[in-house]
Amino acid sequence: MSKEKSYPLSKHANDGLSTYGNSRNMIGYANSPPNITWPNGAKVALNLVLNYEEGGENCLLHGDTESEKLLSEIVGAGAIPNQRHANMESLYDYGSRAGYWRLYNLLTKKYQVPCTVFAVGMALERNPP
Repeated sequence: MSKEKSYPLSKHANDGLSTYGNSRNMIGYANSPPNITWPNGAKVALNLVLNYEEGGENCLLHGDTESEKLLSEIVGAGAIPNQRHANMESLYDYGSRAGYWRLYNLLTKKYQVPCTVFAVGMALERNPP
């Protein structure tokens, strides 16, 4: 099992502040939330987000020294130094080849529901639409 790296907590001038800069306010509304009315009298608003990460993971084929260990459905996965991780790679391969497109088309074409895509820049470079 690989030895995990430890990273010190960041120290920033804004740490612990509820307001900072000229436009960021983290205080919230407390007991006075705004009165929001949604179109057509809707009671709930949903924001559907698809994550596109396939191609941004650690992989020896990308020049990394170890396999991905964090972003997967493999519980407790550890990085494998200097070796490819077939199970991890197959998860990412499925996502970029079929999984993402199945979900995206289901939402936008079949049900005509808009969605937001949060994408890893390297994933988009390696898998252009």
